[in-house]
Amino acid sequence: MRRQPLSSTTIRSVGYDPQSRMLEIEFHSDGVYQYEDVGQDTYHGLLAAPSKGLFFDERIRDRYAWQRVEEG
Repeated sequence: MRRQPLSSTTIRSVGYDPQSRMLEIEFHSDGVYQYEDVGQDTYHGLLAAPSKGLFFDERIRDRYAWQRVEEG
């Protein structure tokens, strides 16, 4: 999945596939994770959030099934 870099101290880059509703997040310190069944509105919210890490903590972490796909 192609990811785009973010200006964030927590998240290095994100990618999203609207067909599969898969959100992929690369963290600065902990590798790449895929989150399942994430709505496009959540993805756009993450991109627009002033604090990407806070948005992730409040709206994504512990709300979606995930898997680690790559070592950091």
